[in-house]
Amino acid sequence: MEKLKMQSHDVIGSNTQKIAQLFPNCVTERLGKDGKPELAIDFEKLQAELSNEVITEGEERYQFTWPDKRAAVRLANTPTTMTLRPCREESVDFDNTQNLYIEGDNLDVLKVLRETYLGKVKMIYIDPPYNTGNDFMYYDEFDVNKNIEEERNGFWDEDGNQTLSNFERNTAANGRFHTDWLNMIYPRLKVARDLLMEDGVILISIDDCEQEHIKAICDEIYGSRNRISTFVWNCSTAGGIRPKHVSKTHEYIFVYAKNIDNIPILWAPLSEGAQKMYNEKDEKGIFRSKEFVFKNSSTNENQKYWITCPDGTKVKPRAGYIYRFVSETFEEAKINNLVLFKKTTSSSSLVDENGLPAKWNIFIKKYFGDGLGCPSSLLPKDIISMYNKGTQDVQDLFDGNRVFENVKPESLVYYFTRVFTAKEDICLDFFSGSATTAHAVMKLNAEDGGNRKFIMVQLPEKTDEKSEAYKAGYKNICEIGKERIRRAGRKINEELGVRNEKLDIGFRVLKLDSSNMEDVYYTPQEFELQSLFNENVKADRTNEDLLFQVMLDLGIELSAKIESKQIAGKKVHFVDDNYLVACFDRDVNESTITEIAKLQPIYFVMRDASAANDNVIDNFEQIFKHYSPDTNCRII
Repeated sequence: MEKLKMQSHDVIGSNTQKIAQLFPNCVTERLGKDGKPELAIDFEKLQAELSNEVITEGEERYQFTWPDKRAAVRLANTPTTMTLRPCREESVDFDNTQNLYIEGDNLDVLKVLRETYLGKVKMIYIDPPYNTGNDFMYYDEFDVNKNIEEERNGFWDEDGNQTLSNFERNTAANGRFHTDWLNMIYPRLKVARDLLMEDGVILISIDDCEQEHIKAICDEIYGSRNRISTFVWNCSTAGGIRPKHVSKTHEYIFVYAKNIDNIPILWAPLSEGAQKMYNEKDEKGIFRSKEFVFKNSSTNENQKYWITCPDGTKVKPRAGYIYRFVSETFEEAKINNLVLFKKTTSSSSLVDENGLPAKWNIFIKKYFGDGLGCPSSLLPKDIISMYNKGTQDVQDLFDGNRVFENVKPESLVYYFTRVFTAKEDICLDFFSGSATTAHAVMKLNAEDGGNRKFIMVQLPEKTDEKSEAYKAGYKNICEIGKERIRRAGRKINEELGVRNEKLDIGFRVLKLDSSNMEDVYYTPQEFELQSLFNENVKADRTNEDLLFQVMLDLGIELSAKIESKQIAGKKVHFVDDNYLVACFDRDVNESTITEIAKLQPIYFVMRDASAANDNVIDNFEQIFKHYSPDTNCRII
C-alpha cells in the first residue's frame, strides 16, 4: 500500500529524472545533506552533450541578474510541506461553490496548488506591491549572505532582533531596494507559469518603479515572443498637488501568454465613441458603413477588379488603393446584402473606365453584433474607470466606510476577463487585496451566463489600528476581501432582480498552515510495512483537514464536490462522486472496508491508525483485490 508524500511537487527531482531519461550518462549519485544517496547532474557532461561551444564564466553576454537571483530560482523549485485547511464558518455555500479564497503567503500557496492546478488556469491577474517603499510585506528565506548584508545595513541587532519593520526596511535608502523586490516577485512568477493553460495568459499591473524589471523577468520566464502587449491605463487625473516635473496619470498592464501561438483572435468591448459609429439600421439590425476601398500600395490585382455600379458604371480602385476582399468574397457579400453603393459629389478612391474620379463610393455593412472590436494597447477611458472609482465602489459596498485605498476598479479586471477568458475558465489572483478580481468574475458570469471560477490568494496583512478598516472591525486584509465578495455577490443578485440559482457567488475559504503530520513524520522513502497504521496526524487536525490534504496530493481540484455518508457506522467522504473515497475514523473494521471496496472507487484513502485490529491490517489488501482490484489504496 502506497503512502502519500504530503509535500508539494519536487520540481528539481522531477527535472533530474527527465534529464536522466534523455542523457543517462549525465546523471550520477552522491550523498545528500542528510547523508543518503541522491541523484545529481554532472553539468560538465551535460554541457558537452548540448553544445561543443559552452559559454564560459566571465564571458560577456546579455543577461538580467541581481544579487540572490540563483537563490530566487532555487526557492521557486523547492517543495513545501505546507497544506491548506478548510474553514467552513468563513465560507459561503461551502458544499456547492467552485470558487476559492486562500489565506497565506502566496509563494507557498502557489507551490501547494502547482500539482493540482497544473495547466488549468486560463487567466492570472495580479496587482503586486509596486515597491514604493511602504507597501512591501513579502520576505522569503534566502541564504546567509543576505542575512549578513541585512545585519550590516542595520535591519537586525547583534541579538537577532529586527530593528526596522518590513515597511521601513524596503526604502530607497536600502541598498537592496530593488533586489528584495526582485527576489520576491521572481519565484512567484516562475511557479505561476506552471499553472497556466497552454492558451493561458498572465496580466501584471505595475507602475514606473519596477516596470522595466517586470518586463525583463517575464521575458526570461515566459519568453519575449510570448509578450502579447503592454497596456497603458489612464489611472488618475492631473488633479491634486502639482508635481515638480510631470504628473503621472498612467500605469501599465503587462500581458504574457504561456504560448502565444495558441492565443486566438482577441475581441474587446467597444468604447462609447466606437459604438456611436453604428448609426444605420436595416431589417438585420444596427450597422455602420465601412469603405470597401482603402489606401494600400499593394500590386495584388486580385483586389483591383472592376465592379459594376447600379447605373451600369464600372469602377475600380485608383492608384495606391485596393479593395478589402477578392472578387469571390465580394460577390458573396452582395448576395448577403452587405454591400452599399452611395453616390458622391466630392471625391472617391475609385475611378471609372475613362480613368476619371468615380461618382460612386462602395461600402460594406458592419453590424454591431455583440459590440466587440480589436483591443487597443491604450485602454479606453470611457470603459475603464480610474483608481478613485474603484475606491468609491468599495466604499459604497461597505456602507460608506473607506476600508481600502487605491483599489483597482472592477471595470479594469472585468475588461480583461472578458477579453481573455471563456465561460468555464479559472481565473487566479495571488495578490488579491480587496478581491476586485472575484467581483469582476462574478459580474461577468451574471451578464453572459458563464461559470468562470476564481481563486483568490492573499497574505493576511494586519490593518493599521488607526485605519477606518480596523475601526470597522476588519483586522486584516483577508477579512476585507472575503466581506467584499459576500457583499458584491448579494448586490449582483439584487441587480438581476431575481436570484440566479446558477450564478456562483460563494467561495470556500482555505488557510495555509503547517503540515497535518507530526514533525517526526517519516518520509515515504523511510516508510516500512511495520509502521503501517501507526498514528502520525497532529492532534488538532480534523478529518476535513486531512481530506483536503489528500485532494492536494492526488491532484483533485479543491472546488470538487464533497459528500459524507455513514457506511457500517463510520463517516466516509466522497469527493467528485466516486473518484475519491476516504475514511479517517478510528476502529475501522473489515465490514467497513468491504462495503467501501464494493463501491469500486478510483482512490481509497485512510489514516494509519484507523484499523480496529490486526485482522483488518492482514486482510485490507485482499478485500480490495477481491472487490475492486483497480482501486488505488493509499494511507496517510
